[in-house]
Amino acid sequence: MEPVVLLKLVAGLALLLGGAELLVSGASRLALRWGLSPLVIGLTVVAFGTSAPELAIGIDAAVRGESDIALGNVVGSNIANVLLILGICALVSPLVVRRQLIWLDVPVMVAVSVGVLVMSLDGALVRGEGIALIVLGAAYVIGLLWLARRGDGGEDAAAAGVADANDLADVAAGAANAPAWRHALLLLAGLGLLVLGSRWLVGGAVSIAASLGISELVIGLTVVAIGTSLPEIATSVLAVIRGERDMAVGNIVGSNVFNLLFVLGATAAIAPDGVPVGAAAVRFDLPVMTAVAVACMPIFFTGHCIQRWEGGLFLGYYLAYLAYLLLDAADHDALPAFSATMMAFVVPLTVITLVVVTARAWRARHPAG
Repeated sequence: MEPVVLLKLVAGLALLLGGAELLVSGASRLALRWGLSPLVIGLTVVAFGTSAPELAIGIDAAVRGESDIALGNVVGSNIANVLLILGICALVSPLVVRRQLIWLDVPVMVAVSVGVLVMSLDGALVRGEGIALIVLGAAYVIGLLWLARRGDGGEDAAAAGVADANDLADVAAGAANAPAWRHALLLLAGLGLLVLGSRWLVGGAVSIAASLGISELVIGLTVVAIGTSLPEIATSVLAVIRGERDMAVGNIVGSNVFNLLFVLGATAAIAPDGVPVGAAAVRFDLPVMTAVAVACMPIFFTGHCIQRWEGGLFLGYYLAYLAYLLLDAADHDALPAFSATMMAFVVPLTVITLVVVTARAWRARHPAG
């Protein structure tokens, strides 16, 4: 392995962490200055910013006539966002989920995931469908901002995800005293570092994987999908550590919605022949992405909190998903036994656990008599 490759890998990681710090700092202060909640900023500005690598890859692939890459990147990133990133964040600290996410944003994510799956059944996402996705995305953002402006801009410390009321007051005072352009400059600088750091880190990882003899297919299914999710990982984990948990969860949900509506929509609208959708994607990858979105409903509903064990469950499923991809790509003899074990034992046990936990949470909120 060449030293320059290792240097690019380390430099990319450093830029990613620095960019996440600037992005979270600038976004949280803009939220307080404009009277918007960190949740709304996470669902819009931060989500769009951390989806920039997916958007860049999608547009580049459309221009090059390789728009099928965009679909795999979006689907893989959405699965990684929920299972990998939310899993890691919940393991760092249990995540309190705002009511808006449960009743509005997660259902939107589920509906859009199902919609893209239905659009893909004919084997392609055509230009008209891409434009429709972009229009829906614009309506979603406008709706979020309208709801935020008509609601109460002042939030308590718990709602804003800040450690305590004194911390919130200090941050609000600092945000009010500093000019808005300074916070916006921090946000844009953080976004630029995230995009550049992600590109360097992915480039270095791909070079290392290629030098180890790993096939391009496996690289695309794993390294690229995870690599374009690195801004979400860095931003969300840092947001959790700094107490901005609303922004962390909003970033993940918003990024998934943005990936489907804007990234996939723009790719389908730009590509001359639309985005081709292979039979394997319709049969496996898109249903998995939709199932992951649906799984957020009971997880978020129970206690309005993502507990550490639920984060561990997400992370375990992501490792199982990666194992399946690697076994399938290698056409390994263990694939049938692995798939049978997942379908016969692990998946049913998880479903039963979620049903029981949801039923208990419902009974706790609606006691008999």
